[in-house]
Amino acid sequence: MQSKNDKPPYINVDYFEDLTGDIGKGQAEEVKDLGNKIRELREQKGFSLEHMVKVTGFDRETINSIEEGQLQPQLGTIIRLSKALEGALGSLISGEGEKSYTITRKDQRKSVARSISSSGQKELYAYKSLAPEVSGRHMEPLIVQLRENPEEETSVHEGEEFIFVLEGTVLLKLGEEEFELTSGDSVYYQSSLPHLVSAKQDTATILAVIYEGK
Repeated sequence: MQSKNDKPPYINVDYFEDLTGDIGKGQAEEVKDLGNKIRELREQKGFSLEHMVKVTGFDRETINSIEEGQLQPQLGTIIRLSKALEGALGSLISGEGEKSYTITRKDQRKSVARSISSSGQKELYAYKSLAPEVSGRHMEPLIVQLRENPEEETSVHEGEEFIFVLEGTVLLKLGEEEFELTSGDSVYYQSSLPHLVSAKQDTATILAVIYEGK
């Protein structure tokens, strides 16, 4: 019988590797790097932690934990932080680009980030950027592997999102409505509508395009 300690990781690394390359390395460094980017941008803007608390609605402990690399924020949280930092989503997720276009080969996708639930108990998804080299971009295209979200945390932020299901069954909640999307299905919605996107069971893989908004 399998014990709790023998349970497979919340993110199925072997499955996702087929789509995005090796994502099993560097997790701690990547989380720390994101936190460092947020702190550096905040300090460049001259914003205090108290200012960030006021404009994001997050408490000081949460923001500090993210900056210290102790908390792996969800995309909705990153988007809210980027808005508070005056539109830095692309630089937070995959860095500043310098080109007018980019062709991203399968083995060149930007290193993965992972997100966990607010309780810190569940890894919810992992993602890779598909356009890290384009400067001044207003959209962020990502390959995302979803896991189940038993806590059913919804997200609300500015912007718009487009999702195309590549594999598996996606559970989508928009406001009070609930949908199931399968391979080939897609959805476009305003991110200000409370939303939840997760795998219905085990894993699902999607292409997500996020527009942060002005």
